[in-house]
Amino acid sequence: MKNYKRLLAYIKPYLKRLGFAIICIIFAAGANLYVPWIIKDMIDKVLVDKDFALLNLICIGIVLVFLFRGIFYFGQSYLVSYIGQRVIIDVREVMFRKFQRMPMAYFDKHQTGETMSYITNDVAAIQEALVDNLIELFTESSILIGSIVMMLYIDWKLTLLTLIVVPMVGYAMKIFGKKIKSNATVIQERVADITSLLQESISSIRVVKSFVREDYEISRFKKQNELNFQAVMKNVQLNSLLTPTVEFLAAIAVTLIVWFGGYEVITGIMTAGSLVAFLTYAVNLANPVKRLSRIYGRMQKAMAAVDRVFNVIDLNEAINDKPEAKPLPPVKGHVSVENVTFSYDGIHDALRDVSLEVKPGQMIAFVGPSGAGKSTIANLIPRFYDVDGGSIKIDDLDIRDVTLKSLREQIGIVPQETLLFSTTVMENIRYGRLDATDEEVLAASAAANCDEFIRQLPNGYQTAIGERGLNLSGGQRQRLSIARAILKNPRILILDEATSALDTESEKIVQSALDDLMVGRTSFVIAHRLSTIFNADHIFVIDHGHICEHGTHEELLALGGTYANLYNIQFKNS
Repeated sequence: MKNYKRLLAYIKPYLKRLGFAIICIIFAAGANLYVPWIIKDMIDKVLVDKDFALLNLICIGIVLVFLFRGIFYFGQSYLVSYIGQRVIIDVREVMFRKFQRMPMAYFDKHQTGETMSYITNDVAAIQEALVDNLIELFTESSILIGSIVMMLYIDWKLTLLTLIVVPMVGYAMKIFGKKIKSNATVIQERVADITSLLQESISSIRVVKSFVREDYEISRFKKQNELNFQAVMKNVQLNSLLTPTVEFLAAIAVTLIVWFGGYEVITGIMTAGSLVAFLTYAVNLANPVKRLSRIYGRMQKAMAAVDRVFNVIDLNEAINDKPEAKPLPPVKGHVSVENVTFSYDGIHDALRDVSLEVKPGQMIAFVGPSGAGKSTIANLIPRFYDVDGGSIKIDDLDIRDVTLKSLREQIGIVPQETLLFSTTVMENIRYGRLDATDEEVLAASAAANCDEFIRQLPNGYQTAIGERGLNLSGGQRQRLSIARAILKNPRILILDEATSALDTESEKIVQSALDDLMVGRTSFVIAHRLSTIFNADHIFVIDHGHICEHGTHEELLALGGTYANLYNIQFKNS
């Protein structure tokens, strides 16, 4: 209930509407409770006393009761649905904000589909708990309480005899509820697995088809689908057992009413009309109990999703601003890495005691084997991860002592894999600076050598480029990424193997744009092709997480070590 109370806290902004909704629910339930009393008067007064005037009043009363019942039913349904939908929107926004703030380490360990499942499937399950079940919960509870009050008024002894069954019903619901919630958690996990598999398979469809692995992917999907089916059927089994169990216990209560109530009518203690009304209220009592058991089962299933959602909301945001963090002032670009040690898993060091210093405007290159730690250094500078030991300073300020926003606003990154959004070319470039004018966007694209090909697109700068920009070539996507970085105008630039995936012709065009971009900026270049870093002010050779060599291109060749070996491998046929 702790998390359900937290969920209900999201209703606070809508308490006024909730109050009106509860009033509507109570009046709608009251209309249902009036019907058995009409039946009692029909039997005891109209039929016995042959009271024609009362018969007319009862008929008018029935029409008015159901008219107002319809009005109040509309009010309760609309208001509770409105509140539920608003809460879902709020929860979904909180979830999205949370994922935006989570560190890169979280996304390294969790699949994209799993993350998407939290916002889609789990939040949808919460919607069921709040909207459909909340309406029924209030309605059936009102009818239940009202029926008990009316039964006590008619015959309190018979009412107490009837309520003996209630503890047994509660115990059955408690046992089944635990099992249903536990199984519902499994269902939500299975749905997340299916979402992850779908995202992975569809986003990699080119690879699937190139290896002719359609049947293999279908087999994977069938396996996950079957596991989901088994979990769902287990939930169906539990719910199917809960309902008849509650109905059987309710039948025992009705049997007691029929026997003792019949005895009281025969002995003259109770009228026939009172017994019929009491039985009707008892049925009204049994139906809410039966429906509440179903609601309870559904809410236990939804609570599994609620728990998953709040488990995410409660996750520690490992990388955030210190309480005393201040904005980073406009930087000159002096960067110092001092005795930095870092591990992704807490066991194996990706970097060990790394130190280097970069002066404003210098171009620094990192080279070395795959997995040596080159990209790790680049990820630590904008604080995508925090160092385990040592420090990184910009203009003598520790990056952990300044706000993340001010730090990252002054760092531009051009990655190897360019990620574009499925919007227009104009909006993709403007992502570098959202308040940029169209003229500034055009100037940035011209500086990145991409204005010409953009104007040849069907709708020029207003052309939608498709998911991840797949309608463009690799070189074109990379140039758009460079234009985005130029528009941002950062003082510190990180180029993470920005040309390694391009063909020779595209590489020349992109490299020309990069050379222009780096002028006057402190630049960190992670290089696969050594030809792109011959003019670097300083080259650091990274191997097994530490710097094994450093110097200029000529100095490192003369040293005859790891760099010279890499150079000879790449240019042995030149």
